[in-house]
Amino acid sequence: MSEAGYERYIKLLKNHFASCGKKPKAAVVTYGCQQNISDSEIIKGMLDAAGYGFCDDYEKADLVVFNTCAVREHAEMRVYGNIGALKPIKRARPDLKIAVCGCMMQQEHVQKQIKEKYRHVDMVFGPSLVSRFPEMLYKSIEHGQKSFDRSEIPEIIEGMPVRRAENGKAWVTVMYGCNNFCTYCIVPYVRGRERSRKAEDIVNEARSLVKDGFKDITLLGQNVNSYGKDLAGGCDFADLLRELNGIEGDFWLRFVTSHPKDCTHKLLDTMAECDKVCRQLHLPFQSGSDRVLDAMNRRYTAEKYVSLIDYAKEKMPDIALTSDVIVGFPGETEAEFEKTVELVKRVEFDNLFTFIYSKREGTPAAVMADPVTDEQKQRRFDRLLEVIHPISRKKNERLLNKTVKVFVEGTSKTDKNVLTGKTEGGKTVDFKGESSLIGGFAFVKITECKTWSLAGETV
Repeated sequence: MSEAGYERYIKLLKNHFASCGKKPKAAVVTYGCQQNISDSEIIKGMLDAAGYGFCDDYEKADLVVFNTCAVREHAEMRVYGNIGALKPIKRARPDLKIAVCGCMMQQEHVQKQIKEKYRHVDMVFGPSLVSRFPEMLYKSIEHGQKSFDRSEIPEIIEGMPVRRAENGKAWVTVMYGCNNFCTYCIVPYVRGRERSRKAEDIVNEARSLVKDGFKDITLLGQNVNSYGKDLAGGCDFADLLRELNGIEGDFWLRFVTSHPKDCTHKLLDTMAECDKVCRQLHLPFQSGSDRVLDAMNRRYTAEKYVSLIDYAKEKMPDIALTSDVIVGFPGETEAEFEKTVELVKRVEFDNLFTFIYSKREGTPAAVMADPVTDEQKQRRFDRLLEVIHPISRKKNERLLNKTVKVFVEGTSKTDKNVLTGKTEGGKTVDFKGESSLIGGFAFVKITECKTWSLAGETV
């Protein structure tokens, strides 16, 4: 669908609500990764343009949108539970519209289950069909038409409206899809093949964000290191970072996620040389065992991974390193798990995102023999946490009594009188200060170090 297509239906929706004198409300619920957050911002942008306001109360909403994640089983179960909870509300208010989208909905067996068991749902569509949402919504409101769509739109549609959070933080997608086909991962099947946005479109979006006062910009892609491989012109991700770094203004650039097989010295050199690119690298290694890495189809070795980290530390001694680890991949032995522990100790990550392997229907790993018991997997998971906790605390303690620059994200979830933000390295800092600091930078002297966060006072 062209830009004119979604714009037409946004206009039709707006005219419909204007004619009936109604200001409808929408509740948009997001599960999963930063890419889903970014997609939800586009959904909210289109709804805002169509005349919707927003709320968190399903009882008061005229539209409920669940933007789903397919990576973890727990997230899927939550989605089904929340969809089911809307059934009595829909029965009481038949005009309530319910849309379920995102990665989970791109799977055929999921759409079938929604059709059969959750008949109160009006619209179901995958992540590449966000631009068609206004059309589906209009046809549902005007004609009662239901939509269940798993088709893919390979082209990238620019210019869709975006409703971002008002905290100075922005997500900018640089590419869509994934070509890696790691054996445990459902993402390539639900988000399609890699498609890069044109560099000029990304730079223009970032320049506009900086002009509007955004200070913390995160570049998104399932594998940002692959950026540009499908484009003519030879601009790779390192080149893109340099272009973005050249934008005038006081702001930070971050990016997720990187794949070790495509992480180059050129990229690490660029990070070291660009003053606006944060010295923070999230580089998932998943396992310290070469046999397991091969079974995962990761296409690098533990030795290659460590050599990349060593080079990054050489170029940026103050770099903050984080990673993803899967515990209990099918067939993982105790000795292979210990190699993961050894790698964690060797690298000394600032933080780890650890996961017990979750079987995903449709992936090669889902049919692999898996003799490891749930109890063994849990024990390994707990042991890994025991290893990383003191390392993370030690890395945090290096900042004690130092003054650091912090991007202020908002107020603490546990104390509204306390502000919270992130350092250049992505570490959480809590401190007292005026709410006017939210969305900007503050300088904070670190006075307390915890395992996963820091505390301090403004200077």
